[in-house]
Amino acid sequence: MKKAFTLVEIMIVVGIIGLLCSIAIPSFVRARATSQQNACINNLRQIEYGKECAAIAEHWGDGEQVVTTVVNVYIKGNTNPQCPSGGTYSYNRVSLNPSCSFMGPTTHRLALGE
Repeated sequence: MKKAFTLVEIMIVVGIIGLLCSIAIPSFVRARATSQQNACINNLRQIEYGKECAAIAEHWGDGEQVVTTVVNVYIKGNTNPQCPSGGTYSYNRVSLNPSCSFMGPTTHRLALGE
């Protein structure tokens, strides 16, 4: 006589796996969104520091429009940072924080004083 799993046993195992997935997947999605938000905020911080250095070197005054290619020289790697969530960065004028266009459940904003 062959030993085999019954339909009820298989359904219980599938149900348990489904329950575990329904608990784990939202946590992974939240963790991914949080890490993308943190990476974006760090990029905004680098842009702000690059703007400050460029403003000092180029003698830009408060409220003056910045040149992104000049600012990028002062950013690590001399590159134009990219938002990991697909937003685009606006460098803004001197003395204004840079911003990200991403709109989603998490905000990608550099708070005052950061």
